[in-house]
Amino acid sequence: MNYYFFPFVLFCIYTLSWLAENVGAVDVIYAVNAGGDAHTDVFGVKFERDPLQGKVGTASDYGKQLLIGRVLPADQVLYQTERYHHSTFGYDIPISEDGDYVLILKFCEVYFNAPNMKVFDVVLNGDHTIVPDLDIYDKVGRGVAHDEYIPFSVRKGRLYHNEEESDIRGGKIRVEFIKGYRDNPKINAILVLKGKIEDVPKLPPLPSEPEPADVRDEAEDPQPGKNRRPSGPRTPDPYSVDDTSVMLPVFVAIGAFIPLLFCLCKL
Repeated sequence: MNYYFFPFVLFCIYTLSWLAENVGAVDVIYAVNAGGDAHTDVFGVKFERDPLQGKVGTASDYGKQLLIGRVLPADQVLYQTERYHHSTFGYDIPISEDGDYVLILKFCEVYFNAPNMKVFDVVLNGDHTIVPDLDIYDKVGRGVAHDEYIPFSVRKGRLYHNEEESDIRGGKIRVEFIKGYRDNPKINAILVLKGKIEDVPKLPPLPSEPEPADVRDEAEDPQPGKNRRPSGPRTPDPYSVDDTSVMLPVFVAIGAFIPLLFCLCKL
C-alpha cells in the first residue's frame, strides 16, 4: 500500500473541512510560484508567475519528473518548479496594512539524495533569521513537500517577529535566501496571508516509519515459545533432577528404622 495513502486521504478531508469553515478567515497578500507559471491551488489561492523570471537566479522544473509526496496532485507543480541562485537572492513583498500575517515558504528537495548537501538560511526583512540551517532532505527526504510557517505582525511601519522588530521601508518587506557553503539556496513557492497562524491550511503530518517485520511479527506472535530466542539464562527443568538425590532421605530413614525394628522384636 502507498506510504502516503492514509495521510493523503486525511489531507483531502481536512482540505474540504477547512474550505467550509475558513473561507474569508485569511486574506492572500502575496503568492508566487517560484521558477514556474501561474497556478491556482485547491484552496483557490492564485499563485502568480515568478516575477524574477529572466532577472535573478535560475528557474528549474527538474522536479516535474517526480511525484511529490504529502501534497494533492493538483498542487504538486508548486513543489516541482523552483528558483535557485549561486548567490543570495530574495523577493520583495508589499505590505500596506497593520495586522497579523503568516509567511509560508514552500520547499521540496528534488535533486539530492542525502542530507547535508544543500543547507542555507532564510532571513526576513534583513534582520530576522526565520529559518536557520535549512536542510530540506534532512527534514523530509527527497520528493516530499515541506512548508515553513512564519508568523509576524506589522504595527505602525515596523515588523515584529519573536519579540524582535525591524523597519519597513517603501511599504515592502523582503525575504532572502542566504548563500552558504553547501550548494545554492532555493525556493519553490511563497505565500503571505493576513490572519492568524491557526487559520492557515497546513500540510498533513509525515507518516510514521513502519515497524520492521521481525519486530512486528514477534509482537503479534500468540505463542510465546515459538521461534523465539530466550532473553535470559535457561530455567532448570524440575523433572531433570537426579533421582538418587531425591531418594537419599528415604534410604536413610529405612536404614535407621531396621535396627529399631530388630530391637523391638527381641524384647
